[in-house]
Amino acid sequence: MSLAPRAVLVHRRTEYEELLTRHGTHGQAAFFLSSRGRSIDEVVRRHDRTQQALREVAAAVPLTWRSSRVERADLDRFLFAPQDVVVVVGQDGLVANTAKYLGGQPVVGIDTDPGRNPGVLVRHRCADTAALLRAATAGGGRTEELTMVEAVADDTQRLLALNEIYLGPPGHQTARYRLGPDGENGPGEAQASSGVLVGTGTGATGWLRSLWLERGSTAELPAPCEARLLWFVREAWPSPATGTTRVAGELGRGQKLRLTVESDRVMVFGDGMEADALELTWGQSVWLGIAETSLRLVT
Repeated sequence: MSLAPRAVLVHRRTEYEELLTRHGTHGQAAFFLSSRGRSIDEVVRRHDRTQQALREVAAAVPLTWRSSRVERADLDRFLFAPQDVVVVVGQDGLVANTAKYLGGQPVVGIDTDPGRNPGVLVRHRCADTAALLRAATAGGGRTEELTMVEAVADDTQRLLALNEIYLGPPGHQTARYRLGPDGENGPGEAQASSGVLVGTGTGATGWLRSLWLERGSTAELPAPCEARLLWFVREAWPSPATGTTRVAGELGRGQKLRLTVESDRVMVFGDGMEADALELTWGQSVWLGIAETSLRLVT
């Protein structure tokens, strides 16, 4: 007998909850903010809106379904099941944070603060939840398959991201490595830089776009569902031992960018989730390209 679908509500702690964790009481948190010229009232109002949104979304889950909740900080320890429908309640970035832990489950994005969030990935309101859940489990429901990027290391470690993957030093130091397309004869160009960013069409609304604008790049930014990535090297340093001829490019389906580490540590993380990163060291290689997995965003 097959199990009923499970709705997994993904959320993150509000600013008010973080303040209470740090300061202990409402009064202490209010004093802290007032000493910096801020009022706690707006923080509390946003917290209340988020809590109300979570209640409304939870109430919209069909009675015959199972349900669960997971907070952003616990995503790397939560086991998503194939039959889950993932309901992200919060900001656009929370969808990206969640995407790397999924394997094709449909995702519904609920905006808890319309007008404050861009609404690129959290496109719906709480009142739409019930209809969206039905659509997510019905055949022929409308979804967008958003392209994701992956990094695969030579020790089989793998990392997925919806917006971008960043490879760089763990602090404000210099990463040293060799960079080149996979399959090229030779080890690639020796580089020293503050890191390499590989981004998707979804990421083209964020960090990738910032680098694209900074470079004055003539490359066309990819669309969210397009099987194409752009990559940029950040602040490559020219020297007798390191080059700067390969600082930008694009990757299509089946194409890979290879990076071989030539320093003590290089960190690889996706979508700002630094706590869940790969750590590579001398001589290790990592390949970056379009992931076979995509994010199924319910529209």
